Amino acid sequence: MQRIVIEAGKDSANYWLDLWRYRELLGFLSWRDLLVRYKQTLLGITWALLRPILFTFVFTLVFSKIGKFPSNGIPYALLTLTGVLVWQLFASAFGGCSASLVNNAHLITKVYFPRLILPCAAMAVGLVDFLVALALLFGLMPFFGVWPDWRWLTLPAWITLALLAAASAGIWIAALNVRYRDFGTLVPLVLQLGMFISPVGYASDIVPERWRLLYSLNPLVSVIDGFRWALFGGKASLCLSGLALSILFLLMLLWSGLRYFRTTEKTFADII
Repeated sequence: MQRIVIEAGKDSANYWLDLWRYRELLGFLSWRDLLVRYKQTLLGITWALLRPILFTFVFTLVFSKIGKFPSNGIPYALLTLTGVLVWQLFASAFGGCSASLVNNAHLITKVYFPRLILPCAAMAVGLVDFLVALALLFGLMPFFGVWPDWRWLTLPAWITLALLAAASAGIWIAALNVRYRDFGTLVPLVLQLGMFISPVGYASDIVPERWRLLYSLNPLVSVIDGFRWALFGGKASLCLSGLALSILFLLMLLWSGLRYFRTTEKTFADII
């Protein structure tokens, strides 16, 4: 007969191991969210292509044709599409992560599992949509006469950085949203404003050099610039000091978010 010894703090010590043990639950919840996203839709996964196409058309018309913004030799449609894809990856992952606990209150109140699984699973839908739309971008590049070089091998790093940005902020909001539902209402507003203060429809070069480091406090600036650098090479600028600042800021945000999440996690079932 196996003897189980219950010790104070033992659940905390095994928490990160439990995340690995519950990996099948992570996969199940991710698959469930993906099915729910496109259930009873006429176009299904095609929506992952239509959204960036429509945004690219509008941004190209406004910033290139009307605003006459520079593109540094990059076809403006590709410049905009790249920014839109990265932004939608972040927005979808951040939005899903932020609402994950409230949306799964029925699970939290009935069964134990590491609650951190819920924010992680919620980001999977955004990643799938992004990968589908990324195929569209690769298909359009030869049409515009653009061919990536060795830098495209760094794309997984920039995708990881985008997901890190979404998780760092999303974990904070997810935990706060359990007690204060105002944060759930605030998320759409933040995303709407964030699209325009991030270089989604324009190149970040238009920001004066003296403000670039401050501008890089927005982590999406470095992520979008890095993604364009990976695809378009020397035509896209990449501020290394800004990148270092963004990574440092994200790591601090992630560390503090995980600490707050773990501190409040034991109360989720009582107050959600």
